Amino acid sequence: MVLGAVLAGCATGPGVRAPADLEALLRRQTQELLDAIAVGDTAVWDRYLDPHMLYISEAGEIQTKADLLADLKPLPAGISGSIAIGRFGATRFGDTAVVMHVDEESENYFGHALHAQYLNTATWRHGAGGWKLISQQVYASLLDPPAIALPADQLEAYVGTYQLTDAIGYTIRRDGDQLVGERTGRKPQALRVEARDVLFVPGLPRSRKIMLRDAGGEVSGFADRREARDVVWTRRGAPIPTK
Repeated sequence: MVLGAVLAGCATGPGVRAPADLEALLRRQTQELLDAIAVGDTAVWDRYLDPHMLYISEAGEIQTKADLLADLKPLPAGISGSIAIGRFGATRFGDTAVVMHVDEESENYFGHALHAQYLNTATWRHGAGGWKLISQQVYASLLDPPAIALPADQLEAYVGTYQLTDAIGYTIRRDGDQLVGERTGRKPQALRVEARDVLFVPGLPRSRKIMLRDAGGEVSGFADRREARDVVWTRRGAPIPTK
């Protein structure tokens, strides 16, 4: 789906791709806001934020303009970084513009080089004071965790069939030094190990499979965990044959 179509779906009423000069203006103002974060420049945020704006952070916090200004402080000693806009697009709806931008953050955290990516939906409105930001929602892009290798005998402990209901099962099998999982009626998926008894499907970083053990230490099922909420599957039968 093209960027313009995505943006057009964010609001009602007729919308058109913002003219180049407006898009350049909003991009410049957005970059000024991003540049002001590391140095704690509240003046920039005070200038571009509407008094009644609402902000949803990547941590899920709902903040007002006053909250944001109070939180904005220079980075402490030992931490430095910058945020640059990677992608940017705007659609105009009369005196309002809906913007989607992807930000790339580079950070030096006490000698450790870190990188993060943020997806933003921002709404700007034009008034007597120019274009002001009236709302913004930030989403932190999720990445797969690093995978580790486990010995064959530890992988073998996960092999088996697990049941959610009588009709819905999930089979884990070992293919050499890797695991494969397959839910009833769906295609097989590669499984990787984040830590002992913690599995994930590459490309689906929102969820984990937490292997559960009984009092004797045997795998008795797994918790399908997403955003700290578990759906428990119970192990059934004996382990299936392995290649």
